[in-house]
Amino acid sequence: MFWRGVLGYLPVNIAQGVVGLLTIVLFTRVLSPEEYGAYALAFSALSLTQTVLLTWTEAAMARFFAARAEDGRLPDHFTTLYRLWGACALATPVIAGVALYALPLDAPMKVALAAAFAAVVVKSLTKLSQERRRAAGEVSGAALLDIVQTVGGFALGLILALVGLGGAAPLLGMGAISLLCLVFVLPADLGRMRGGRFDSAMARDYATYGVPVALSLILALVLSTTDRFLLAAYLGEATVGVYHAGYSLGSRTLDVVFIWLGMAGGPALVAALERGGPAALKSAAREQASFMVLLTLPAAVGLALVAPSLVELMVGEALRAGAVAVVPWIAASGWLSGVTTYYLLQAFTLGRRTPMLITAMAVPALANLILNLLLIPRFGLNGALWATTASYGVGAVAAWTLGRSAQPLPIPWATLAKAGAACLLMAAAVLILPSPGGILELILKASVGAAVYGGVALGLNIDGLRGKLSGLARRKARPA
Repeated sequence: MFWRGVLGYLPVNIAQGVVGLLTIVLFTRVLSPEEYGAYALAFSALSLTQTVLLTWTEAAMARFFAARAEDGRLPDHFTTLYRLWGACALATPVIAGVALYALPLDAPMKVALAAAFAAVVVKSLTKLSQERRRAAGEVSGAALLDIVQTVGGFALGLILALVGLGGAAPLLGMGAISLLCLVFVLPADLGRMRGGRFDSAMARDYATYGVPVALSLILALVLSTTDRFLLAAYLGEATVGVYHAGYSLGSRTLDVVFIWLGMAGGPALVAALERGGPAALKSAAREQASFMVLLTLPAAVGLALVAPSLVELMVGEALRAGAVAVVPWIAASGWLSGVTTYYLLQAFTLGRRTPMLITAMAVPALANLILNLLLIPRFGLNGALWATTASYGVGAVAAWTLGRSAQPLPIPWATLAKAGAACLLMAAAVLILPSPGGILELILKASVGAAVYGGVALGLNIDGLRGKLSGLARRKARPA
């Protein structure tokens, strides 16, 4: 199931990866540092508002769809969830009005925030539809909806930026395309409510499951966005733009891989536990964790090694110098965050101990706040980088420690050690190469690094790699 999902969701993640990189390449050139900083802050406000108010209903849609299909109560499921969603969504304009009226913001920042709050509602409603498709096994439908939003929102946002709408442009594009998608998908989804009724007991079950998940995601957002707001307070929006450019380049590159593995891995772990018990879960989890380490650790190290040439190619000149220093630290943070989110934290959902997610995320979020308050005033941008990496390290340790009491998951220490050794040899080979700059340097270092890592990985036979490749070759050679 894991490998089928890995292949099935690959097009979505390719689209997200390409658009994520193009967003950095083009918006850092089209927008000024101040406009890009306003976009970064407004996008953080969008993510936080959606998570606080609406993400718990999205989580409940995904988690309980199969159960309601089994007991024949899907109309009640949809009626209950959409009414809960509607009640929560009503708070969005209230929050928007208070924020826009009370906060001492300049006009461009207020426009960007207004666009963000408008996008919250349509993005979440589209997400409900997408989660319904994923839960129902409609992979192609869920993938198409995701790709249209990702590509269409980026394209429209770029057009709006080119005509001068500043930091609000990417958010307006995102919201407009989500609204267009709703025109096609919402009537059918609302039709599924026909004959259903609101069930208060069902609503309590959904809240009991979904609210802890949302709270943990809020803490994750606090962890990932606190530094931006503090940088804006101490150093201004232009510094936020520099930080966000480097942060996006570092984290987005790794996020694409982790999200891809998580989309396939999460359902596979649930299926293994439900069908085969703890023994089957342990086997499936070890396989996933080993593959995750084997694939993502060299990606993070390689990203740090090619940071100067990658930033030169991808980031606009006004933000380039500062972003070079950001990428290596965020590569480390992104790897720790990805392993924590898409593997270690699965222990709490698998063990149905979602309230423990709150504690697991509160530890790094609090550490991040304290470290940023201590380090940014003294060390500026570097302080934010050090605080972020340290906080994600603390979060990984907390998730692993607490997760052992919820649902123990194996750690592939041997694979981690061997992959780490291969990365060290890769780094040594890349660091002695010349640095001609630009795309030539990027291609040279990336290709040499990949070749060295691949050769060492095969030589050490990490996670039985030689046998797996031989088996794959035999299957391909076998006549149909």
